[in-house]
Amino acid sequence: MSTLAFAATDGMLHYELATACEIFTRDPSGLADPWYNVAICASGPVRIGRFQIEPDAGFDQLARADTVIIPALDDVDAEIPAALLDAVRTAHRAGARMVSLCTGAFVLAEVGILDGLRVTTHWAHTDALAARYPRVKVDPDVLYVDNGQVLASAGKAAAIDLCLHLIRRDHGPSVANAVARRMVVPPHRAGGQAQFVATPVPAREDHPINGLLSWAMKRLDHRLTVEDLARQANMSSRNLGRQFKAATGTTPLQWLLIQRIRRAQDLLENTDRGIDFIAQAAGMGTATTLRRHFQAAVGVSPDAYRRTFAGAKPA
Repeated sequence: MSTLAFAATDGMLHYELATACEIFTRDPSGLADPWYNVAICASGPVRIGRFQIEPDAGFDQLARADTVIIPALDDVDAEIPAALLDAVRTAHRAGARMVSLCTGAFVLAEVGILDGLRVTTHWAHTDALAARYPRVKVDPDVLYVDNGQVLASAGKAAAIDLCLHLIRRDHGPSVANAVARRMVVPPHRAGGQAQFVATPVPAREDHPINGLLSWAMKRLDHRLTVEDLARQANMSSRNLGRQFKAATGTTPLQWLLIQRIRRAQDLLENTDRGIDFIAQAAGMGTATTLRRHFQAAVGVSPDAYRRTFAGAKPA
């Protein structure tokens, strides 16, 4: 039986710990035999959010585990307890598979386990992780990263994706799918998928380009240039670029591309229309262009995205 230990301490977030415990402690109807032997390990009672948890074992148990999971830290700037760092370091040296969920990556980075590795964490903390640990190769644009013996996820839902990925590695896709079905979540999101695709909008409702954005959103199936946008806004192209940058943080063409990707995502999720139709409706022109831009922005192909997220498919 594979042993799986959670390294817990005060100030961790209860969502990632509770969700991962739910995933790994419940055998999916006897499909996997043996299942995991799970323990929450700490130096004593720990405060997780509003809850106090009595651990199953002390930190010494981490060194005897096959897999060690470090849940998310609530405050990445708070000092990490030395006892936790020592226990994680010892478990790694003993050969345990090390897994961080969300900001748990800061614990692995602090003891040097992530040096030279490509990893991720919640997008809001990727800059801090990269700045604090320059030897770590931080990828802010993925859901999770599998380096074999060291794995790391982004935040919240991405932690579920990584846990299911671990089950898929250990027990195969049918068992992972059974667990996903029980939890009513997508059975597989590839780790390389983007954490999110932003939709920049002006912070002020009375910003002069607000009307332009609404106009452009209704014409995403048209070929639109910066000159077209500037003409509609009654501005020069240079002034439009400045207004766009100040309002959305991006350029007019990049904003258009993001909206086209979002339109394609919506059509992939909610219709059964072919890729050629979706490419035209999103203003990409051809399926080849759509696939290239979609893969670059989202991290997976349109077909893979549809397999994961397709919902109702009206005639």
